[in-house]
Amino acid sequence: MGDAGALASFGFDPSLLAPVGFAAAGALFVLLGEVWLARGGRRPTAGPTLAFVAVVALALAALTAASSFASGVDALVAPARPMLRVDALASFACAAIAVASIVAIWFTRNYLAALDIDEGELYALLLLSVAGAFVTVQAVDLVALFMGIELMSLPAYALAGFDRRRLASNESGLKYFLVGSFASAVLLYGMALLYGATGATSFEGVRAGFAGTNALALGGLALVLAGFAFKIAAVPFHQWAPDVYEGAPTPVTAFMATAVKIAGVVALLRFAGTVIPGPGEVPGLGDDVRRVFAVLAVATLVVGNAMALLQTNLKRMLAYSSVGHVGFALVGLAVGGATADAAVLFYLVAYALASAGALGVVASLAHGGRERDRIDDLAGLAHARPGLAAVLALFLLSLAGIPGTAGFWAKLYVLAAAVGDGHLVLALAGVLTTAASLWFYLRPMVAMYMRDPVDGDPGEIDFMPTLALAVCAIATLWLGLFPTADPLFGVLDPSAIARAAAEAIGR
Repeated sequence: MGDAGALASFGFDPSLLAPVGFAAAGALFVLLGEVWLARGGRRPTAGPTLAFVAVVALALAALTAASSFASGVDALVAPARPMLRVDALASFACAAIAVASIVAIWFTRNYLAALDIDEGELYALLLLSVAGAFVTVQAVDLVALFMGIELMSLPAYALAGFDRRRLASNESGLKYFLVGSFASAVLLYGMALLYGATGATSFEGVRAGFAGTNALALGGLALVLAGFAFKIAAVPFHQWAPDVYEGAPTPVTAFMATAVKIAGVVALLRFAGTVIPGPGEVPGLGDDVRRVFAVLAVATLVVGNAMALLQTNLKRMLAYSSVGHVGFALVGLAVGGATADAAVLFYLVAYALASAGALGVVASLAHGGRERDRIDDLAGLAHARPGLAAVLALFLLSLAGIPGTAGFWAKLYVLAAAVGDGHLVLALAGVLTTAASLWFYLRPMVAMYMRDPVDGDPGEIDFMPTLALAVCAIATLWLGLFPTADPLFGVLDPSAIARAAAEAIGR
């Protein structure tokens, strides 16, 4: 009774944390289920069973988040000491993260069996990371934000090195851990400086206590933004991404490139929209921060796409590609406002669909105890597996921003927001780097359709990876053909959903 009374005194509503609860409970059931199945002599069936449990937990989390979004929930989890906020932005992000994680799990079926690493711990770690991602996008307090980021990151470090028998996977996990720990230290030190300068940890309190002439506050803000840049792999803090993406198991790479990326960018959107003072509050500071975002955006666009041109490994190419796509998100942050923020959210969904789909094809090609992740490994795929080649081509075209795909509208919305706000240099950088990206996105397609096969049959693909690829492909085409309206039901407008979520930021 004492605990319940204490929670009630804070106005705590447990139902608001349902997505986090489902993810955490799913992780617990997976761990207990693996022990039970192993003791019962049902080890061979453990993988599919535990994957099913994880998918159910994530599906419940996604449905709960979608329901909160549809019903317009906007509430602080504990109003007396607010640390988390469940609003349209958080619900949108939680639903997207849960769906991206489900897709990543579906891709494990062929892959884990092919590499003989079908262990239930993978699903438990992934669910724990998802729970941290949910907290990250809901956080309105520096303490909650740091806790969410760490809960999301620590399992991800273990996931990156999950294939313990492969040196590349061990290297991936170690590099991710070392760089991530350094980024967390930078982030935490920046938060400490902000607290010392403002006397508050809540986003609103930090904003109210901010003084533009306070060097301590400015230093703290700079360090926090640098910590975020590490987490989302923005230039010049991106060096870890290619090695980690290449060495990690491919479904884990898909999870990091989608769910973790969405959480990081959405958290940065909320932080920037809530903490950074407006033009009338601290003269010049808001414009200075936007200029910092603009510089980071141009550097990230140029470096990410330029380095992708040099890659021969498809996963490394997609890693540098993801860096370039972060540049588009930073363009939206530099522009600011509901229109730009909505464009960023739409962009995250379109990018996640295409990136997860492309990495899913790579995961589906694994057989014989090794991955087929080099561009040369795709030679002749259109003859051996025409369906796989077709969907991979679709995902690459979407990443390149070709009309008829979700990626085209995503880039157009961001560039239109930049032009509308007078940021012509940012728009020009986006256009030029998009044109340059066509070269490296076309190379895998040339290998698939214009070269003879150099390897044997890539093997059969299970139903779940096929379903995941179909979901990503259909959604990519649907958002590409109908970006502003749902032709089937007339009630689901992707652009309006993104705008409603963005308006919750209020910057």
